[in-house]
Amino acid sequence: MEELKPRPANSSPLTPLGFLERAATVYGDCPSTVYNNTTYTWSQTHRRCLQVASSIASLGIKRGHVVSVVAPNVPAMYELHFAVPMAGAILNNINTRLDARTISQLLRHSESKLVFVDHLSRSLVLEALSLLPPNTQRPLLVLITDHDGDDRDSSSAVEFCCTYEILVEKGDPEFRWDPPSSEWDPMVLNYTSGTTSSPKGVVHCHRGIFIITVNSLIDWAIRERPVFLWTLPMFHANGWSYPWGIAAVGGTNICLRKFDGPTIFSLIKEHGVTHMCGAPVVLNMLTRSPQNQPLQNPVQILTAGAPPPAAVLYRTESLGFVVSHGYGLTETAGLVVSCAWKPQWNRLPASERARLKARQGVRAIGLTEVDVVDAESGASVKRDGSTVGEIVLRGGSVMLGYLKDAEGTSTCMKESNGWFYTGDVGVMHPDGYLEIKDRSKDVIISGGENLSSVEVESVLYTHPAVNEAAVVARPDEFWGETPCAFVSFRDEAGSTRNPTEKEIMDFCRAKLPHYMVPKTVVFKDELPKTSAGKILKFVLREIATAMGSSRASRM
Repeated sequence: MEELKPRPANSSPLTPLGFLERAATVYGDCPSTVYNNTTYTWSQTHRRCLQVASSIASLGIKRGHVVSVVAPNVPAMYELHFAVPMAGAILNNINTRLDARTISQLLRHSESKLVFVDHLSRSLVLEALSLLPPNTQRPLLVLITDHDGDDRDSSSAVEFCCTYEILVEKGDPEFRWDPPSSEWDPMVLNYTSGTTSSPKGVVHCHRGIFIITVNSLIDWAIRERPVFLWTLPMFHANGWSYPWGIAAVGGTNICLRKFDGPTIFSLIKEHGVTHMCGAPVVLNMLTRSPQNQPLQNPVQILTAGAPPPAAVLYRTESLGFVVSHGYGLTETAGLVVSCAWKPQWNRLPASERARLKARQGVRAIGLTEVDVVDAESGASVKRDGSTVGEIVLRGGSVMLGYLKDAEGTSTCMKESNGWFYTGDVGVMHPDGYLEIKDRSKDVIISGGENLSSVEVESVLYTHPAVNEAAVVARPDEFWGETPCAFVSFRDEAGSTRNPTEKEIMDFCRAKLPHYMVPKTVVFKDELPKTSAGKILKFVLREIATAMGSSRASRM
């Protein structure tokens, strides 16, 4: 068989961009995006993406150039997931909740040549550009306005070369986009979510995005023509790959700028939503919503981004949501581990089902291997559900590396053993299911004991008055560090008084070992979060550190 080898007929580069053309052929008259009073079909979306890609190329954007987008989940944001790479450029979505200084740093670091700017982020981006060094080449700007798909009026956009809809109008609907010359060509650039103070530029190739997209559809068992509600920001790891995935199955994308509990329940009812994604904070929002009546039809909801407390999972599923739980990072382009559900678990009590579902699970089919290893020896830890180690991954959707950061890339992707080191701390259970215990930087070391903030948070979420909870380390003169809990309460009219700090501590003391009980409890109206719903623990750590030593009792 030595004469058999790759040939042009069997070695076309993998890319998810072809999903759009297929969707236009198979699902041409079916709705693709719905936004307020505007609905596009898949034929229309395909045509619009080709027109925008054509216009991007006409602006002088070359293969390999970075094109940035600062926008919420509107149709233009969805279309740019196809149009930008169809023009040969690299898509860079930027978090709309970042400050001008950070956006300026990202635009400079990425050397972005073109920036699509939502009209509500206009002043933010203009301020960011004003902070660029004097000799830095400024990118071209295109304005996305919000007139239900009609933004032809550019009279108020003197800083911008044109508006998004003008690009659509002027573009060639017969544009012949070139597939990547290699499936290893960069396709997207995503900066880490901002839960740490120093975002890194994560680069993924066409091959990796294709793998994670197909992986995500199969692992969540999404069938043809789902109705997908965009509660997960597309700028967060490209919406876990579902912009391309929903095209592959001819689904309907329900777009929205922002949301709350009542909005989600209203859209579920109006559009017959079948699927949605979100961090555990979104689940908590649903269970606390005044409109949280049981659903008429089940809605599949995929959660990740932080270990979900079992109590929150239980409350969410009691409303009729079918929760799936997964694990991934910006560096994996989506979810690569999932809590694959076993039918026999359905016979267990609800509380036990929630505990099992809170585990991250097993590798998805697109991932080659997952393991938990000892930090010093690199050997696999015992599969006993209690021995902690660092989570490591290996597979086709792991990033190419960090942009302009060879040292950071080599640190987490070790050539010696071929693993990607996540920085997350976890355990492996006897049944082979992974469970995250903490980010390595979130482990609290108190008196020599490693304390998982996630375990303490899970207990806090079982308190009936607690809405949000996060636990971080606070310096202590004797113990080195002690757990400091930040808590927000449910806002319900007619509710009894909120518990005191001592009452919260007593509640934890009844459910946790003494050394894990928070020695400080700070009450806040709302905890700081990223737009994707992750609690900003580095902000809370700064607050706890500024409070000084806790001087906790030695008993």
